[in-house]
Amino acid sequence: MSKNRYFVRCVLLVAAMAVLPPAVGRAVPTDKELKLIGVLQSDAPAQEKAITCKQLAVYGTQEAVPALAALLADPHLASWARIALEAIPGPASDAALRDAMGKVQGMLLVGVINSIGVRCDAQAVDGLAAKLEDADVDVASAAAVALGCIGGDQAANVLGQAIANASAAVRPAVAEGCIRCAEKYLAQGQSAQAKKLYDAVCTADVPKQRILDATRGAILARGSAGVSFLVEQLTSSDKGRLGIGLWTARELPGQDVTEALAAAMSRLSPDRQPLLLLAIADRKDAAVLPAVLKAAQSGSIEVRTTAAGALLNVGDVSCVPVLLDAAVQDDAQLAQTAKMTLAKLPGKEVESDLLTRLAQATGKTRKVLIELAGYRQLDAALPAIVQSIEDSDAAVRAAAIQAVGALGGAAQVADLVKLAQKIQNRGDIEKALQAVCSRSGSACAPSLLPLVQSDDAGLRMIGIHAMAVAGGPAALAAVKSAIADKEESVQDEAIRTLSTWPNNWPQDAAAADVLLGLAKSGKKTLHQVLGLRGYLQYLRGDKSLAPGDKLAKVNDLQNLIQRPEEKRLAVAAVSGVEAPGALEMLTKFAADPAVMEEACSAIVNLAGKNIPGVSAEQRRSALQAVVEKSKNAGTKRKAEQLLGGI
Repeated sequence: MSKNRYFVRCVLLVAAMAVLPPAVGRAVPTDKELKLIGVLQSDAPAQEKAITCKQLAVYGTQEAVPALAALLADPHLASWARIALEAIPGPASDAALRDAMGKVQGMLLVGVINSIGVRCDAQAVDGLAAKLEDADVDVASAAAVALGCIGGDQAANVLGQAIANASAAVRPAVAEGCIRCAEKYLAQGQSAQAKKLYDAVCTADVPKQRILDATRGAILARGSAGVSFLVEQLTSSDKGRLGIGLWTARELPGQDVTEALAAAMSRLSPDRQPLLLLAIADRKDAAVLPAVLKAAQSGSIEVRTTAAGALLNVGDVSCVPVLLDAAVQDDAQLAQTAKMTLAKLPGKEVESDLLTRLAQATGKTRKVLIELAGYRQLDAALPAIVQSIEDSDAAVRAAAIQAVGALGGAAQVADLVKLAQKIQNRGDIEKALQAVCSRSGSACAPSLLPLVQSDDAGLRMIGIHAMAVAGGPAALAAVKSAIADKEESVQDEAIRTLSTWPNNWPQDAAAADVLLGLAKSGKKTLHQVLGLRGYLQYLRGDKSLAPGDKLAKVNDLQNLIQRPEEKRLAVAAVSGVEAPGALEMLTKFAADPAVMEEACSAIVNLAGKNIPGVSAEQRRSALQAVVEKSKNAGTKRKAEQLLGGI
């Protein structure tokens, strides 16, 4: 019997046992069971009898066994009958299957033997032993596996003799039987008996996979004494043996085993040492952490890197010094792995240790600790980090600025502004300012004023960008004042920022008047265009505007809306306006090929609604324009459907 078929049998048995209680303990069959038995004894079709067998696997008792046993010779129903017999408790099922071993042949006999194995019937050992000599290889093989499923001393003796004497065709199944029997011994704590069977398979002429399975078992059966055999697999040139060695290295219990494996790591080739280290890290005993920690301090870069990563799962605060040392090494992969482990290593003790070290650290170590404070969101580190934004070490300074961006609030804006006024390379500072302002909002605006009021045009632009992120009346006023800046580039940037003012309408609705003024009388065409676009975006987003007011404001801009880009924005602003006049305005936009489809789509959306003050004729006229102009089949189809309903 193949492993897959055996597995299927076990699953079916478990499924039946899961619902078995209704049949357990009944002295007499129920009416339902009697009815089912009657079906098996009738002339019912095979399909109906098959379903009945499945039901008897749940509801059957020993009363059903004779009827089921009668089907074991039926090539169409035998497997269904065996499913029920495997599930029905009591000696009657076992006896029926043993009896059938002498009555059926070929695959029917194989099936019966498989079922005996599923039920682990110890009384069948003698009969199965005899079948090991059967001329049918499938029958002999099934018997060998079934003996392994049954287990026990009698079956073990039979299998132990057969592994040496069986034919080449049957020997792989005998090896499987030996391994199954040994696994039962091992689970029961009978290591010596298990070892004997495993060793017999290891030295037999059987397929490689059986030898590998037995090798794993032989190591486990030896306990701590199996380490040398385990290391032999780890150093083997055969990849299969290496694989079984790494698997077993995770299973073989004992602190002494962990220590022995760690000591043996130097005997492995450099490419295998990280693999064994990962196996050691997956073990669960007190020797694991010292072994991994030692590996993180010495050995090849690959081993140290692997150990640094493994410490994330097995480490604690005691690992911090070693990981910090690794995090400042020149090898980028080692340093990054150690840093990521420190960033994620759990525990308040770890955070306290990092904070204590930050106060005293310098150079690369200080840089790493500052980065870790940002990763771990250690607010308590902010004072020390702020002190470092003016550090003489450029790397420390850059890390501190970035960490302030990650952790800082409105109180740290002034420190960043002060630093921006002192240095020329301000990219990191600008990012940090925007990060802080995005969290702290308008409270940052007062501290940003020195930037927008600076004599340095570059600082004024940084201030404008930060003010836009902060938002609020003070920030808006500062950016608005920059429209009149003495530098044309600053003027352009202020207007560009206003045109995409990031705060939600209508909180900063005062920007709308500025944008409208620019749209109507900006000094440059660029300013007019940016003002118009920004104002149209405001109209679209301001939900506080009444529909009629929004439509009127868009209508007032008709003489300014000339380019396709602004027309699209106007269509978008009007598309959701449920007010008289909206359909007519959209119909006019639909006459422009550049925005025709956007306008037609908006018309269809509006015309499908019942808007007060909009007549059926107005809806019909707008939809007819869509049918005539739109090239989009879906839009045109919707318009036609709406027309049909008016």
